[in-house]
Amino acid sequence: MFLLLPFDSLIVNLLGISLTVLFTLLLVFIIVPAIFGVSFGIRKLYMKTLLKIFAWATLRMERGAKEKNHQLYKPYTNGIIAKDPTSLEEEIKEIRRSGSSKALDNTPEFELSDIFYFCRKGMETIMDDEVTKRFSAEELESWNLLSRTNYNFQYISLRLTVLWGLGVLIRYCFLLPLRIALAFTGISLLVVGTTVVGYLPNGRFKEFLSKHVHLMCYRICVRALTAIITYHDRKNRPRNGGICVANHTSPIDVIILASDGYYAMVGQVHGGLMGVIQRAMVKACPHVWFERSEVKDRHLVAKRLTEHVQDKSKLPILIFPEGTCINNTSVMMFKKGSFEIGATVYPVAIKYDPQFGDAFWNSSKYGMVTYLLRMMTSWAIVCSVWYLPPMTREKDEDAVQFANRVKSAIARQGGLVDLLWDGGLKREKVKDTFKEEQQKLYSKMIVGNHEDRSRS
Repeated sequence: MFLLLPFDSLIVNLLGISLTVLFTLLLVFIIVPAIFGVSFGIRKLYMKTLLKIFAWATLRMERGAKEKNHQLYKPYTNGIIAKDPTSLEEEIKEIRRSGSSKALDNTPEFELSDIFYFCRKGMETIMDDEVTKRFSAEELESWNLLSRTNYNFQYISLRLTVLWGLGVLIRYCFLLPLRIALAFTGISLLVVGTTVVGYLPNGRFKEFLSKHVHLMCYRICVRALTAIITYHDRKNRPRNGGICVANHTSPIDVIILASDGYYAMVGQVHGGLMGVIQRAMVKACPHVWFERSEVKDRHLVAKRLTEHVQDKSKLPILIFPEGTCINNTSVMMFKKGSFEIGATVYPVAIKYDPQFGDAFWNSSKYGMVTYLLRMMTSWAIVCSVWYLPPMTREKDEDAVQFANRVKSAIARQGGLVDLLWDGGLKREKVKDTFKEEQQKLYSKMIVGNHEDRSRS
C-alpha cells in the first residue's frame, strides 16, 4: 500500500471536488434542460458577447491594415464579370452584327465569329466558376478570432494577438473537453436508451418513449456544439406519412432538425461506431437503412420509401436530395427520387451564420474526425431553420419539375442562390449531356435559320 503525503492527498481531494462540481454543473445547466427542452439563455448571452468582441477585433484589424497599407480580405470574383440573362442566339446575333452590317437572316449557316461566343463563355466560367466555388468555405468579411476564416490574417497588434491566443486557450482547453463530454453523453444515452426501448412490446408507450429518447439525445448533442438555433413557422413542421427535404450543408443538419421534431432517418448501413448507433436506433424506431448493395437499386429504394410513407403511423422521412454538402451559399440540383413517390413534401431551409464557425463539411478536404474537431473548436454553431408550407406534386408536373419547385422555395426562404448544377460535380467530371445541350442549341439555331431561308 502506498501512503499519500498530505500535499498529494490535498491534490486528490481538490481534483475530486472539481470533477464533482463540473459534473453537477453539466447536469443542472445542460443535460437536464436538454431533457425538458428548456434554456436559461446562457448561449444567447454568450453569442451577444462574442459579437461585441468580433466587432472590436474587426475594427482594430481594419485600422491596422489601413495604417500598414495591407489588403485585409480575399478579393471576391462576384461582380467582376457582368452577365446579362440573354440566350445563345441573341448573343451570337449581337456578335455577328458588331462584325458585319448584314442581318442574321442573310448570313451563312456558320460564321467564324461565332467561335468568340464560346471562347468568352469559357473564359467567364474559368474566371467566375459558380459551381466549384460552392464546395469551398466562404470567406468572412469580418474576423471571428479564428485564423482559419480569414485569408490574409497577419500580425496587427499585440493586444489583438493576445486576444486571439486567449481565444485558443478557451476553445481548446475549456470548450473542447466540455463538448467532447457532452457528445459522449448524448451518444451513449442514444445507444443505451434506444436499445432498452427496443425490447418493449410495440405500442403507443414504446412509440412515446422512442420519440423522447431520440429528442433528448439530439438536444444534448446540439449543446455539445453550443448550437444556437432559431426555428421559424413551427406550425409547418413535417407530419407522419410525409417527406422532409432540406438543403444540405453539414452532417450536423440531422441533429439540428431532429432536436426540434421526430424523424425517420434514411441512409446506408455503416460499420464501426456508426453501425452500432444505427442498429440501436432501428430497434426503437423504423428508420430506413440500406445495405451497400441496395443503395444503387433505385427501384428497391423507391419501394422501401413508398411503403414507409404510406403508413401514416410512421414518422416523416428526413432526406437531403442534393446528395452532398454545399457551402451554405446556394442550393444545387435535387435528385428526383424522393419526389417520384407521391407523398406530401415538407420543405425546410437551413441557413448557418458563419461568424461563429463554418458548418460546411468539405469532405474532399477533411475527414469526419477532422471536421468534428473543427466544429468542436469553433465558437458556436448558429443557424436559422424555416419550416415551409407542405407541397404536393401537381397533375401536369413531373418529378424533376416538382423537385425544382421545392428547391426554388427553399432557396428563396433561406436567401440562397438557386443553381441547376448537380452537386455530384464535386467529385465527378461534367457529364457529356451538358456539353451536348449547348451543341444542340447552336445546331438548332443554324438549322432553323437555314430552313427559314429555304421556305422563303
